[in-house]
Amino acid sequence: METGLNNSHIFITGASGGIGLITAQKFIEEGAKVSLHYNSNIEPLNVLLESYPERTCAVQANVKNELDVIAAINESTSLLGPINCIVINHGIWIVNEAPVVDMSLKQWQHTIDIDLTGSFLFAREYLKQLKDKELSNVSIIFIGSTAGIFGEARHADYAASKSALTYGLMRSLKNEIVLINKRGRVNTVAPGWVLTPMAEKSLEDTSIVEKVYKTMPLRKIATPDDVANSIVFLASEKLAGHLSGNIIEVTGGMEGRVLFD
Repeated sequence: METGLNNSHIFITGASGGIGLITAQKFIEEGAKVSLHYNSNIEPLNVLLESYPERTCAVQANVKNELDVIAAINESTSLLGPINCIVINHGIWIVNEAPVVDMSLKQWQHTIDIDLTGSFLFAREYLKQLKDKELSNVSIIFIGSTAGIFGEARHADYAASKSALTYGLMRSLKNEIVLINKRGRVNTVAPGWVLTPMAEKSLEDTSIVEKVYKTMPLRKIATPDDVANSIVFLASEKLAGHLSGNIIEVTGGMEGRVLFD
């Protein structure tokens, strides 16, 4: 189905990660121009940059640094033009488990700074560059998590940041973006377990996989393609132009309870 994204400019944060990289490829296949944000590792992006030099650019930013984020958005717009859609995809999930009673303030603050405050900074600068421009396919897409819906014991820092994105920030911005662009939309894609480098180590533990399968009817781990397809759908005004303030759960039907023994 035609998405209408040809020549639209898409900015993806955390583009060198598993979901970000596949999402970038899918937008390129739709004819979009794509800005690829990374923090420290540009290597996974090189194939796209070399294959599509006219339609891609890489911008570096430490998402905790306000000036870095401002510079990244400015560099992106100077190279590829105004940004139609921003996919706020970056994030960290600390592998080592830490219940709140034992969690250090340093860990809590580090996760919130990256996953929540960094997302706020990118959303703010994106909205600023929309002013006084007549653009179509205008939207913010947050990448949340089922942890932000159901919570995640021993990872409360991550769950709290994703919940704030998925509910408070997203549903506030859906009412603000239309004051800048009357067709602007804000939505969230909330994956469950996805086979990415960030989750790979945990998924090597068969007991974890068995627990995951007990909570979902489809009983399979999502791939980055599963998530990327939903992101491209939401970015398309032609396909999802009347969707704003929505949460698409890419979870295989996961619930916060055991469904199967």
